[in-house]
Amino acid sequence: MDRVAAAAGVSKQTIYSHFQDKEGLFTALVERVTIHRLQRELGMEDLHGEPEVLLHQLATVFLHKLGSPEYLNLFRVLIAESARFPELAQLYSRTVIHRGRQMLSAYFRAHPELKIADPEAAAHIFSGSLVSFLLAQEILYGKQVSPLEGERVIKQLVALIVQQPDSR
Repeated sequence: MDRVAAAAGVSKQTIYSHFQDKEGLFTALVERVTIHRLQRELGMEDLHGEPEVLLHQLATVFLHKLGSPEYLNLFRVLIAESARFPELAQLYSRTVIHRGRQMLSAYFRAHPELKIADPEAAAHIFSGSLVSFLLAQEILYGKQVSPLEGERVIKQLVALIVQQPDSR
């Protein structure tokens, strides 16, 4: 909290009066960096458009925004602190993961031409593949060991969902 106060240029008491405790501060951070920002920047308010185009755009923005240093640092903190603060991890799961999966599931259900038998599982696979890519390449420094371009992953993932052959 001392470092937060110093970075904000305010007293520690001001931080505590505004956020009440570390949990309140962390909750506000999760909401600011993820919930509101991602909804706005990823266009999560309403998904519509041709599946191949929309899914490619969604995945591209997802990797770009979630691959930012700010978000990666938040993700590291979430993982590191999830055992001590399970309610914060649950907040993230409820608001970001679950909400995103619901929206993508609804999109898949609205597009029967995709022939997706389990839209919720497909939404989980789609977003999970992107998170796994970021985890392996950025957080675990896989890009230094075995680099892989995000665009290759996106193209193959979209091809799998829309059931078209990879267009390399």
